[in-house]
Amino acid sequence: MSDNDKNSGEDLIKYPIRTVTDQTGVHPVTLRAWERRYGLIKPERTPKGHRLYSQADIETIQRITQLLEQGIAISQVRPLLERGMPLAEEQPPVQERDVWQEYRDGMLKGVEHFNEREIENLYNDALSLYPMQLVHMHLLIPVLRQLGERWKDRPAGIAEEHFFTTYLRNKLGSRILHLNQHNQGPVLLMACLPGEYHEVGMLMFAMTCLDKGYRALVLGANVPLEQIPLVLSESPCAGVVLSASARISGNHLQEEIPALAEKAGVPVFIGGTASERHRQAIEESGAIFASSDMAFAMDVIAEKISPMDEG
Repeated sequence: MSDNDKNSGEDLIKYPIRTVTDQTGVHPVTLRAWERRYGLIKPERTPKGHRLYSQADIETIQRITQLLEQGIAISQVRPLLERGMPLAEEQPPVQERDVWQEYRDGMLKGVEHFNEREIENLYNDALSLYPMQLVHMHLLIPVLRQLGERWKDRPAGIAEEHFFTTYLRNKLGSRILHLNQHNQGPVLLMACLPGEYHEVGMLMFAMTCLDKGYRALVLGANVPLEQIPLVLSESPCAGVVLSASARISGNHLQEEIPALAEKAGVPVFIGGTASERHRQAIEESGAIFASSDMAFAMDVIAEKISPMDEG
């Protein structure tokens, strides 16, 4: 069989939107926005109006994602697709505007005016056009970082930071609850290490996992490690994901984490900013280093626990 015959046969196979999401990691809302607003993909329709995608469509979606990861705005993707050149040969177009900076400026303005509706509109708009990991990486995390750096210099800086983190906690918690009811994948227990009270990063990573098909049992901030095996005995999970953005104490690394890794009976992953400083100690403890990079952490978890495993 020639390559042309093989490609022709693959094009005859059509995939529903949920299957495409599972294969590409791009949410159905985003796929529909790429179709309606930018004409980037043109799936077929069933008599009832359901979208069906070919293998060529899936490859186009993967190509779009690669371009977005290079920092190219969604509005500039179509000319590159039409050129049909390999990514390695492409020169990103000159950016007329930094779309992520516009999102960040708008969100900071919404925070400064304590305008939850404006923040919600910007966040939802970004999620409708870009994969969740990019939205978290280029929008939410930079805004959180900027609020954390400038709070001392602004009269209402503490209130602004608390307002935004509370919004995110409520928003992400609501989405986690919703997706947990629909996903069928393995359950990951997620918690912050003892003494760690910044849980928004952990919640954002939980959303990333849910977007890939996992489910999440979220325990939140400042969780005693000796209680996690008790939780697992009542609600079995496929893995444990621990977050630390501030610090990891020597006692945790030398005693509590090794004890948990031995008793849990499932892989124990440790991520967050603080994990970068203790990679060797984490690996020596019997846990698995997951980094502060959400894409890296997602790959590490998927190697041990496939999202396709039965939950």
